[in-house]
Amino acid sequence: MKQLQKGRGWLLFALLLAFAIFISACSSDDGNTDPDSTSDGAEKPSDSTSDGTDGGISGDLEIQYFVGGYGDSWWKEVIADFKEANPNVNIIEHAGPNINEEMRSRWVSNNPPDVVYIDGAGSSETQMVEDGQLMNLTDWVKEIELDGGDKLIDSFIVAPASYDGDIYSLPLVFDTWGTWYDRALFNEKGYEVPTDFDSFMSSMEKIKEEEGIDPLVTSGQHPYYFMRGMLYPAFAAAGGEELLGDLISGAEGAWSSDIVLETMKKVEKIQKAGLFDSGLGALNHTQSQMNFLLHKNAFVPVGFWLPNEMANDIPEGFDFGFIPSPMQDAGEPFAIVPDLRPLAIAENAKNPEAAKAFVAFAFTREYAMSFSEHTGAIMNINGVDLTENEKVPSYLTEANAMINDPEQVQIYEKPYPMSADLETPLGNALMSLMLGNMTAEKFVEEAEKAAAEYRSGL
Repeated sequence: MKQLQKGRGWLLFALLLAFAIFISACSSDDGNTDPDSTSDGAEKPSDSTSDGTDGGISGDLEIQYFVGGYGDSWWKEVIADFKEANPNVNIIEHAGPNINEEMRSRWVSNNPPDVVYIDGAGSSETQMVEDGQLMNLTDWVKEIELDGGDKLIDSFIVAPASYDGDIYSLPLVFDTWGTWYDRALFNEKGYEVPTDFDSFMSSMEKIKEEEGIDPLVTSGQHPYYFMRGMLYPAFAAAGGEELLGDLISGAEGAWSSDIVLETMKKVEKIQKAGLFDSGLGALNHTQSQMNFLLHKNAFVPVGFWLPNEMANDIPEGFDFGFIPSPMQDAGEPFAIVPDLRPLAIAENAKNPEAAKAFVAFAFTREYAMSFSEHTGAIMNINGVDLTENEKVPSYLTEANAMINDPEQVQIYEKPYPMSADLETPLGNALMSLMLGNMTAEKFVEEAEKAAAEYRSGL
């Protein structure tokens, strides 16, 4: 696969993250669907494109977007405004919590929708790039200007993924993973909030003894939750961005390295101490989050979407606490690896001009502010001041202060999303380790084998 080379610009990112972290949102594999959304059964789009006479656009425009904890109200607003501004365009929406699976046959048969928001289970940006499914946006994105006259390409908080210098998607949503706990419970019982792996272990052991629960839960049905929420920060903290990039790309020798083995021995230590939820293998992500809210567990690693997604199920008195996942050694700062969800145009789009117009229409600071109002999340555009938002919860204020303190937190750049062809076998091996059916040594052996098979298929 092409190797990604991405500009860093972390000074700008660190400054802007002060605004970014005042956010919570869900990007998940479940969620509430809109009853009016369509799926694979929608009528086949016409071949209409731009009329090429007055610069207007017309015809059918198909948009696929995953609906999870972010909901769909922001999408409905943007689509309605776009239709009002372009009355000759007929927008066909494909949306819902299972939309990636429902639309799979369309993508496989080279009859995709025009625009796709890549998020949720069953979606993989890197896989789609590898399969030639996404349009190369490298030259076009440089032409897009925001209403202030500044270029969109220079206005992202985190730059788009770049595959050998080529851009195939534009990062729409900014998020990050971490570990959550109930601050009210911890204050009441005097439990330690972890600051590193050793204190994480001691805190979980005390909670297990005094509460009689398995302290740590995650989604066994979706092992990438633990991979991205716990292991990415652990690998970055121990080996830096170079190791993280090698692991994501499946570079030879990366998964069998001593650093990875030492990290996986930490996972094995958690398992042997009986600190994982004994039933995690059957849990999807919302079930694991619900168990956490009900105090069946004390810690859950997910993104900032958690409070928003579970808003209707939060018990009275529950007080969300957030820390970067505490997998680093004592004396080392926490590690955070930002996570993005992109918007892209299909290589075989039937109406590419309308698709480009819609994508450019959505990426504005006006809609970035609207996105935060609808979802409690942040669009990946700088210059949007959310600091006056009175709805900012205390855990986000605290997380913001922590993340912007380099003595406490180190931010590591993820080069690009891991391909599903590599993430799936790695996730299977990870679950075997977490369930006690595999040793750390066997895991790195299987992981290195999976990376070799992945490389051979490129």
